[in-house]
Amino acid sequence: MTDIAIAVLVVLAAGVVVLATAVMRAVWIIPQARARNVERLGRYHRTLEPGITFVVPFVDRVKPLIDLREQVVSFKAQPVITEDNVVVHIDTVLFFQVTDPRAADYEIVNYIKAIEQLTATTLRNVIGTLDLEATLTSRDRINTALRGVLDDASGKWGIRVTRVEIKAIEPPPSIKDAMEKQMRAEREKRAAILTAEGARQSKILTAEGDKQSAILKAEGGKRAAILEAEGQSAAIAQVFEAVHAADPDPKLLAYQYLQTLPKLAEGQGSTFWVIPSEVTAALQSVSKAFEGSLDEVTSSITRAARPSPDVPAQVERREPSGDDVAPYELAPGEPRGVADGKAR
Repeated sequence: MTDIAIAVLVVLAAGVVVLATAVMRAVWIIPQARARNVERLGRYHRTLEPGITFVVPFVDRVKPLIDLREQVVSFKAQPVITEDNVVVHIDTVLFFQVTDPRAADYEIVNYIKAIEQLTATTLRNVIGTLDLEATLTSRDRINTALRGVLDDASGKWGIRVTRVEIKAIEPPPSIKDAMEKQMRAEREKRAAILTAEGARQSKILTAEGDKQSAILKAEGGKRAAILEAEGQSAAIAQVFEAVHAADPDPKLLAYQYLQTLPKLAEGQGSTFWVIPSEVTAALQSVSKAFEGSLDEVTSSITRAARPSPDVPAQVERREPSGDDVAPYELAPGEPRGVADGKAR
C-alpha cells in the first residue's frame, strides 16, 4: 500500500469520526420535565423542550439538564435567637420548583445554596420577633412568613417556593428540663382539680340522694301514719257501731272485765293494782249469772292476774268518789258503771 492510500484512509477515518461527532452533537433527546439551555457562540440562544431536537454542532453549546419537577431540600439546623434571648436550633424543609430554566441558569450561580442562606436569614428575622412559647406554638405563622419572603426573593431566579415546613425546633437542655417540669406541674394541677371536682360532685350527688331518700321516707311514714289512723278510726267506728247495735247486757261487760284484768299484771312492776267498785258490781252480776259467790270469783281473778308465783298480787277494792268521772259514755243516758268499765 502506497503512502497516498494510507493518507486517504486516515482522512476518511478522520472524516467519519468528525461526522459521527457532529451527528451526536446535533441531535439531542430531552426527557420529560427536564430542560437544557443552548448557547450560540457564547450567548444564550434558546431552551430545549422535552423530546428530540437539533442544534448546530460546534456552534451551539448545550448546557446541563435542569430539573423542572418540584424538589425537596432539607437544611441543617440553624441557631436562632428568640425575642426573650433563648437560642433554639430549627430544622427546615423547603419545597420549590424551577419555573424559568433561563433565569435559574443565568440569574444566580447556585440557587440551592442561595435558597438555603435566604431561609436562614429570613428565619432569624421572623423568630427574632417571637418569644420561645410563641415560637413553639406558631409554626404555621413562621411557615407563612418564610414562604412569602422566599417566594418574593426567588421569583427573579425563575424559582417558585411552594412550601416551607419547620421540621424541628430544639430548645436548650435547661429550657427543655424547665418545660418538662412546668408541664408536669400543670398536669398535676389539672389532676388535682379534676379529683376535687369529682369528690365535690360525688358529695353533691350523695347529699341529693340522701335528701331524696329522707323525703321519700317522710312521705312514706306520713302516708303510713295516715293509713294507720284511718284504719284505727274505721275499726273504732265499726266496734262502736257493733257495740251499740248489739246492746250488751251486764253479763257480757262483766265477762270482758274478766278478760281484761289479767293484762294489768303483765308488767314487771305490777305488784299492786286497784279494782274499781264497778268491777265488784260486775263480779256480783257474774256470780249471780253463774250461781257462784263473790269471794270465789274474786279469788279466781286474783289467781289469774298474779304475775309470778314469787310476787303476790294485792287486790284493793276502792269505792267510787265524786272525783271519778267516766272518760266517755257509750250513749246518752247509759249507766255510769258501764261507761267506766269500758273506759278502764
